[in-house]
Amino acid sequence: MTNQPLSLWKPAMNTLARVAQLEAAPRPLEGRVALVTGSTSGIGLGVATELARQGAALVLNGLGDPDEIEQIRLDLARDHQVEATYSDADLRDPEAIRQMMAMAHDAIGPVDILVNNAGIQHVAPIEDFPVARWDAIIAINLTSAFHTIRAVLPRMKAEGYGRIINIASAHGLVGSPFKSAYVAAKHGVVGLTKVVALEAAESGVTCNAICPGYVWTPLVEQQIDDQAKAFKITPEQVIKDVLLKAQPNKRFATVEEIGMLTAYLCGPGGASITGAALPVDGAWTAH
Repeated sequence: MTNQPLSLWKPAMNTLARVAQLEAAPRPLEGRVALVTGSTSGIGLGVATELARQGAALVLNGLGDPDEIEQIRLDLARDHQVEATYSDADLRDPEAIRQMMAMAHDAIGPVDILVNNAGIQHVAPIEDFPVARWDAIIAINLTSAFHTIRAVLPRMKAEGYGRIINIASAHGLVGSPFKSAYVAAKHGVVGLTKVVALEAAESGVTCNAICPGYVWTPLVEQQIDDQAKAFKITPEQVIKDVLLKAQPNKRFATVEEIGMLTAYLCGPGGASITGAALPVDGAWTAH
């Protein structure tokens, strides 16, 4: 290590004061543009809502009924007084992703905050796993993040600010049977996060992965009902003995919790957090 004066490595007091000032601001992300994939429901919508609450303009992306999505967009824009637009880009298609990123820039402005949240799942033994489902899961859960990051990183580096948040999973840290594609993709997301963080480390751009366990969403609620019927057990038994069996705290995380953590990482307090895979899993991966 070179013998550098200590003052070169310490943040200046005016910088610390500025961080404190920004953290105290009611809308610390005012003026930022956030693109969140898979943001028309569930975790993605929770993240988009919190980013908008803190002042970020939004680019939404995801599937669903067009009228319902338009209402979500209008509600976010009205409730939080931010610009909001929507892209229906198919994240399996690199060209569609490129067009979405260009549209975001033209419609609202350059993307300062990128949240790669979109994901799909399929459960089957490897020998029975449909090849088309494997390809789709890898494309949407992993490869799309490569394409979105590749599109925004040069400008983020040039500007000296950028926040990239990849919503991975507890399955980015541990494995489970019958989820080969999902586990492989989420482990890949964690690895991609580390590489981007290292490449951008001196630029003011951070890249982190959030690794949720089970989060209470409409999709999980439906899964509980389906499994209760399939196994002829009560919904309470599905929750306790199936879904939350590996989660020591025995409770679901909420989309609001994921949103607040994302927003914190995007704000001034997250400036030195980069390359991390942050579990939000009730100590599941502490085993």
